[in-house]
Amino acid sequence: MRAYERLLKYVKVWTTSDEESGQTPSTQRQFDLARLLVDEMKQMGIEDAAVDGNCYVTGSIPASEGCAGAPAIGFISHLDTAPDFSGENVRPQIIENYDGGEVPLGTSGRVLSPSQFPELADWAGRTLITTDGTTLLGADDKAGIAEIMTMAEILLAGTIPHGRICIAFTPDEEIGSGAGLLDIGAFGAKFAYTVDGDSENEIAYENFNAAGARFEITGFNIHPGDAKDKMINAALVAAEIAGLLPGCETPAHTEGYEGFYHLTDISGTVEAASLSYIVRDHSAERFEARLETLRHIEKTMNEKYGEGTALLILREQYRNMKEKLADCMEVVSSAEDVIRECGLVPVERPIRGGTDGAALSWRGLPCPNLGTGGNAFHGPYEHISAEGMDTVVNILTGIAQRFSGRE
Repeated sequence: MRAYERLLKYVKVWTTSDEESGQTPSTQRQFDLARLLVDEMKQMGIEDAAVDGNCYVTGSIPASEGCAGAPAIGFISHLDTAPDFSGENVRPQIIENYDGGEVPLGTSGRVLSPSQFPELADWAGRTLITTDGTTLLGADDKAGIAEIMTMAEILLAGTIPHGRICIAFTPDEEIGSGAGLLDIGAFGAKFAYTVDGDSENEIAYENFNAAGARFEITGFNIHPGDAKDKMINAALVAAEIAGLLPGCETPAHTEGYEGFYHLTDISGTVEAASLSYIVRDHSAERFEARLETLRHIEKTMNEKYGEGTALLILREQYRNMKEKLADCMEVVSSAEDVIRECGLVPVERPIRGGTDGAALSWRGLPCPNLGTGGNAFHGPYEHISAEGMDTVVNILTGIAQRFSGRE
């Protein structure tokens, strides 16, 4: 079975995670895909395939004959889809022999256009998979799952030499907690790759430092006719806080290594208001400076309006994996060599986000990130090609073979 055929099956399973849940998994529906995958893994011959009580799917393929001394390699993708856009009732469109032009996304009124997504011009002749415009697709990261499963099927056929292959599919990556409960010792890999990026020739080994920030504003409500020097309008205080942050340091105005403050939610009345941000920067020093800016704003608001007006809640999400991969860059360079062998030029770029690999690297499992072949994740314009997914499968099997003779 080709990887894209698996993807079309997996995206029909609703697995959106929930940042407000406080549980692992954050949504029980992620078990639906987890159980499907365990059944499929067992059917293809992965005898130790299992899902635990926290919705972590694991399984392994023993080393092929003569490769018992090769390092055990992990391949990891995540079950959940982002809560940014609906992931329920996904109805993908399959466009065979795509002509490189605009694609209407069902009857939604949305159009997938090369003017917005230039890579589409190079995909002419491929089989293009899109949304119908009413949901995201879920290729982030069900494409990664499909590619790993297809790699596993190929390796189990016994024609490609490889060391022990360790597979994991994690819950809740999209809300920053996917790697937290993976038992690295039991997983058994010496190093791993997440398959959770964009273009098929991508290799990433650095990412944002990340935190979530929430301001809770308590106002003082009084009849507006008697409000002089008494009322504290929490909604206006929230707007003031938003205005204190630099307008040019948002996702819409930054790229590359530039960090940002991203206002994800704002709500309020005179009585109470709240603002939620995600804070990102590749530099550890600049990241800490951003957090200090938020703390200073909290202090300033309380000095201006009275103690207890503003409460800042910070939650660290993940750190830059580059610091942990610096001493094992062979993991990166070997993947780059395989990408070249597949006829592509490796693209190194910092992840303007995070992956499970960041948390796992900090927990002691070096884990750079590979592409899936998809683009425009987390929204209705998400798209991927069957041929791009085939290339990723070739890269994964090539990595497994490349390390097969090494101690």
